[in-house]
Amino acid sequence: MPTTTFLIPTADGRADAFAAFPDGGGQHPGVLMYPDGFGIRPVLREMASELAGHGYCVLVPNVFYRHGPAPLTELPGYIGAEARPAVMAQVMPLIQAHTAERVRSDADALLEFLVGRPEVCDGPVAVTGYCIGGLTAMRTAAARPDRVAAVAAFHAPVAADGPGLFSGITARVHLGHAAGDITPDGLSELNLSLDAAGVGHTSEIYPGTVHGFTMSDTDAFSASGLRRHWDRLLPLLSGSLGSG
Repeated sequence: MPTTTFLIPTADGRADAFAAFPDGGGQHPGVLMYPDGFGIRPVLREMASELAGHGYCVLVPNVFYRHGPAPLTELPGYIGAEARPAVMAQVMPLIQAHTAERVRSDADALLEFLVGRPEVCDGPVAVTGYCIGGLTAMRTAAARPDRVAAVAAFHAPVAADGPGLFSGITARVHLGHAAGDITPDGLSELNLSLDAAGVGHTSEIYPGTVHGFTMSDTDAFSASGLRRHWDRLLPLLSGSLGSG
């Protein structure tokens, strides 16, 4: 897939981003993909390129650009139990500084940049995200219901803002939860909140998974969880945006 990098003007500077496009040119639906807290790295580039292979223009922003361009931390090639504490010590201050207000401000710039690209066809876009990026995706969908037709979040703390977040979302939603992140009772309570807000959604626990299961460069990775993620994400996109 053709790939490139961009510097995107925002209210607070310029956000660096990775982008992947389908082969063959033409115009295709746009997808904004938010990374997990470990940021843009080979596994995210691979996932963006795989999604582009299904016919979508995929933009992966460095949401921590206020602290510098990616990579902001020295990541090992594999994030296992031994490496994780040191990595988390580096990324947690970045995650904590990325407030809901900053997400809303950046959402305007990122979405307008995406829909303004000549490779992206007219119409709404989708947003997807992983871990803290999943919460960012939900916040983006709530901030710009005029732009976002579908949102997916995987192993994400989507309830962190409370039920009020859901009231702003008009997009179709899929939430893929790690079995280690939420109990069945917690899932039922979350889904009732989505129902009460009138959000069209699917929301389920992916069996046998732990937090971070989509990321193949970590010890949380689950091959079956990643397959289930694609099995849920691709129909959501095609049903909301049309075929890529």
